[in-house]
Amino acid sequence: MSDADVTADDTVLCERRGAAGLITLNRPKALNALTLEMVRAMRRALDAWATDPAVTRVVVQGAGERAFCAGGDIRRIHEEGSAGRYAEAETFFREEYELNALIQRYPKPYVALIDGIVMGGGVGVSLHGSHRVAAERTTFAMPETGIGFFPDVGATHALPRLPGFVGTYLALTGERIGQGDVLAFGLATHAAPASRFPEIRDALSQGGPVETAIGASEAPAPGPLHAERALIESCFAADSVSEVLARLDAAGSEFSKKTAATIRTRSPTSLVLALAQMRRGAGLSFPEAMRLEYRILCRILRGHDFYEGVRSVLIDRDGKPDWQPATLEAVRPDDIEAHFAPMPGEPSFT
Repeated sequence: MSDADVTADDTVLCERRGAAGLITLNRPKALNALTLEMVRAMRRALDAWATDPAVTRVVVQGAGERAFCAGGDIRRIHEEGSAGRYAEAETFFREEYELNALIQRYPKPYVALIDGIVMGGGVGVSLHGSHRVAAERTTFAMPETGIGFFPDVGATHALPRLPGFVGTYLALTGERIGQGDVLAFGLATHAAPASRFPEIRDALSQGGPVETAIGASEAPAPGPLHAERALIESCFAADSVSEVLARLDAAGSEFSKKTAATIRTRSPTSLVLALAQMRRGAGLSFPEAMRLEYRILCRILRGHDFYEGVRSVLIDRDGKPDWQPATLEAVRPDDIEAHFAPMPGEPSFT
């Protein structure tokens, strides 16, 4: 790829700058949310740069100051699935997950410069790379249980490996955390002010050692979640969502009350799925985790809560989802287990 190579619609810019392959997610008005076209453009660039000796590292950034990438194009997926066009929706997720798997095994340093919101699909194109630099505006979340979905894009592999069941907390609650906690829990490898990102990008382009180009972390103090890590571990180690809630209720702190109240607004099916996913993911390789996510995804697209959650949160914005079933007690173990069953012809993600 030459210095002038960009995608046709410019929603993602892929260019070579010196020794670096530079990817810019370029939908700032849409918080750089991923479309299928963007996923494909990133894949083409990464495939080309993997074997290009002139490119010795990849740098990924988001346009604008509000978001690195706030997720995928959920409205479009909602429209496709609601119309029964499941194959179209599955194509987006399959190719997105294949991109996540490519990033995780990429043969060259992959540096994500994260400023602003990083959620859902944005996590998938940053968290699995070798270097993740978080700026002061970084806001990380996996909010999927709030729309009847589940933490995907490799969360099955990554979140269970965070210390002290913090990953389970993030998966169930969907709560946002900032730069200090992102760094403290290992979701980022480095921290730097956004004002330094142009300098870091230029240094990476010059081809010197990646660690030298990024520089020492200007680490903030751990955020408020870090102070609650003992409570999180004691509550989120439970074997069921109901027991997690019981332990939070018994703790009686302001944090535990707020956390329990948040969980009780989420889709019961998504909560039970997410907890089972976190427990299984701890023992899976990355390709195995992605296959599991693809199985869950295909079943969720044929269910109820995802469409109801998107309607409530993103379309009508009434905040009154009609979850089915409506309670944790009504979620049937057999129905959850069915989400994990192998599928014929499923992708390998290797």
